[in-house]
Amino acid sequence: MTSTLLETLENLPESLQQEVLHYAEYLAAKYAAEKPSLKKRSSFGSWKGQITIADDFDAPLEEMQEYME
Repeated sequence: MTSTLLETLENLPESLQQEVLHYAEYLAAKYAAEKPSLKKRSSFGSWKGQITIADDFDAPLEEMQEYME
């Protein structure tokens, strides 16, 4: 495939070779932009040690005392 592509490209006038180059650069940029969507999802535990919860997280809120009586 590569040799056929190069042979065909060499037979084109320089102006069309430049056009093919621009199109190839466009395709490369488009592929690079789509690549992050193929990114592997993080696994369980990958955030371990990066998130902390306050010791009083589940303590009653003062603002809710009226509703809790």
